[in-house]
Amino acid sequence: MSDRDPNERELTAELYRELAATEGLPIDPTANRWLGEAQAVADAIRGAPDDARREGATDIVRLLEAVDTTENEQADEHVERAREIAAQLAQT
Repeated sequence: MSDRDPNERELTAELYRELAATEGLPIDPTANRWLGEAQAVADAIRGAPDDARREGATDIVRLLEAVDTTENEQADEHVERAREIAAQLAQT
């Protein structure tokens, strides 16, 4: 188990929630595939050791770079927030 502080644990959980929030929304199929991959990684890094969390967050940043638009404004907002959180977690 990681020795992360509660803020990092909450950010990791929030990252997963932001990505999961796009699941039921009508979005571009290509974007949906990237988001599904990112969500799977976000799930895997919850509770992971610091190095694995940083590596996973970096992977999520790269995956989300492939998403220009989801063609859904609400989903785009979740993706933007997920990008911000993943970038923050990749640096900690």
